[in-house]
Amino acid sequence: MLVSPRLRAIRLYKELHRIGRDYPDPSYNFHGKLRRAFEKNRHLTSEADIEKAFALGEYIKKETLTLYSLAKYRHLRRAYPPMDRSH
Repeated sequence: MLVSPRLRAIRLYKELHRIGRDYPDPSYNFHGKLRRAFEKNRHLTSEADIEKAFALGEYIKKETLTLYSLAKYRHLRRAYPPMDRSH
């Protein structure tokens, strides 16, 4: 079943907006940049351009989730010093 580009865009926007709530750097203005990016691509009509914009959005989503995982890993690494395995 094909989903219309409008519904795909709304779904992607909502996912990115939820992900952006936990962005580690508050001065980055994740939501403002997200909104501007979607407004910039609002008038795309070519199928290829629309798919390229969706691919970029999915890439940003994956990279942001990876950034969160890395931040959590680094926090745990600092919180629990390495164990001495010589004993």
